Amino acid sequence: MDLLVKRLVLGVQYDGSGWQGWQTQPSGNTVQDALERALFQFCGAEISTVCAGRTDAGVHGIEQVVHFDTPLERASYSWVNGVNAFLPASVAVQWAKELELDEDSQDNFHARFSARARTYHYVLYNSKIRSPIWAGRAGWAFRPLDVSQMRIAAEKLLGEHDFSAFRASGCQAKTPVKHMYSIEIRQQGELIVFTLKASAFLHHMVRNIVGSLLFVGMARRAPEWLAEVLESKDRSIAAPTFMPDGLYLAKIDYEEKWGLPQSDIIELPGFLSLL
Repeated sequence: MDLLVKRLVLGVQYDGSGWQGWQTQPSGNTVQDALERALFQFCGAEISTVCAGRTDAGVHGIEQVVHFDTPLERASYSWVNGVNAFLPASVAVQWAKELELDEDSQDNFHARFSARARTYHYVLYNSKIRSPIWAGRAGWAFRPLDVSQMRIAAEKLLGEHDFSAFRASGCQAKTPVKHMYSIEIRQQGELIVFTLKASAFLHHMVRNIVGSLLFVGMARRAPEWLAEVLESKDRSIAAPTFMPDGLYLAKIDYEEKWGLPQSDIIELPGFLSLL
């Protein structure tokens, strides 16, 4: 009798500081490699995972969403606790959800293709002197920043646009056209948190946007400059790619019909309590 295969969906949190990004590498030193090793130890079989959005080296995940198919029958808490027992301290499964597989593959949940929007935080420590406490957990800018000017500049990026000017040369996305739903810039003492929500993001897109916003915040460019950069579709016009340390994949939005037990920790007070 054939075993019934189910689709398992996991919410995974990780500190990206010591990893070479999400996607598997020959070195084996990626978050995906660590997760798949833990799944092998727990399941006793090779498991290939699919994630909602690949993150670069040094980028953190508050709630990465992953799926894989398996015939194994386990309770949700068993998946969480069992896999976590084989994961290093910097990676942990936060929740698990079992979904049935339909014969029509178009009706099945897919961590990447079922996503409706992605949200990232970028945490910036703005102070004359660097802080060892924030090393690896926040970007650093030592020049004073005008948050109000950066907010004006950020408005130029809202809506559907060709974001080629903020796209890494090695980006493999099929199209540079994305819809930017919102950009919020909030300051709390010496911390400035940029929250970007879009239909999807290009490779290095968030870090390139943050770098350009900092040019405005430092009065090196006027807010209107960001609209010119966007219109140019020329990566060389924008600011250099900013450091990965403060970048967090915060949340992937899906339709409610999937019933994923996602957390609300992306809200600023809850998010900062994590740091």
